[in-house]
Amino acid sequence: MTAALALAKRELVRFARQRSRVVGAVAPPLLMWVVVGSGLGGSFRPAGAGPAGATASLAYFFPGTVVLVVLFAAIFSTISVIEDRKEGFLQGVLVSPASPFAVAFGKIAGGTLLGLLQGGALLVLVPILGLSVDPVALATAGAVLLGLAFALTSLGFLIAWSLDSTQGFHAIMNLFLIPLWLLSGAFFPASGAPPWLRAMMAANPLTYGVAALRQALGGRAPDLPGAGLSLAVTAAFAAVLFAAAAALVARMPNGPERGKLRP
Repeated sequence: MTAALALAKRELVRFARQRSRVVGAVAPPLLMWVVVGSGLGGSFRPAGAGPAGATASLAYFFPGTVVLVVLFAAIFSTISVIEDRKEGFLQGVLVSPASPFAVAFGKIAGGTLLGLLQGGALLVLVPILGLSVDPVALATAGAVLLGLAFALTSLGFLIAWSLDSTQGFHAIMNLFLIPLWLLSGAFFPASGAPPWLRAMMAANPLTYGVAALRQALGGRAPDLPGAGLSLAVTAAFAAVLFAAAAALVARMPNGPERGKLRP
């Protein structure tokens, strides 16, 4: 765990020295939340979202906006895998006594903490929206964000480990993560979607993370999966992705340069 904690700390130090990442991760989702939520306020009537109008739409989009901030944080944090490879740092880590589990856990834990800090900071807006501010509800929301941050950072790590281009990484991440977010119920409820789209949303593991966060913040709607199912799927999603990430590190020492470090 010493090696894993050192790698996680390195991610936090790097983030502290690159303050523009905070703006890049938080500002675009917040801007979209305000513009889209206000723009649809006159026509959007989500079931169980509270009062009608702009307040209702802003309240409905809020959990999805928090998840989008976590998603952006996962993207920015896992870019460091490609940068570390180019700078030679990753090669040094891989020939050290650190286990594949420690390498994967350290990098993913650092990105998870950054996503949790950035997404959790938005919870200060909860009272403004008239959502639940119960301490237990906020603690549950924090636990859900932790699971989502760990899952999304693990997914970003999996993709970055196999690539050697930041441009390619951004293209692949946008191909996977943006549709994953759009089909999670963050942008529109499943009840108004056609059957084929509802089926895709039901198969999307991020749907259950967004639903768990929405329920933790007091949102209620008949089309939301149950809280227990949502938490279980989110935990399983995170566990499977991390296991795949650790297995990839063990099998492929340094991504595209596979085999160069071991005789």
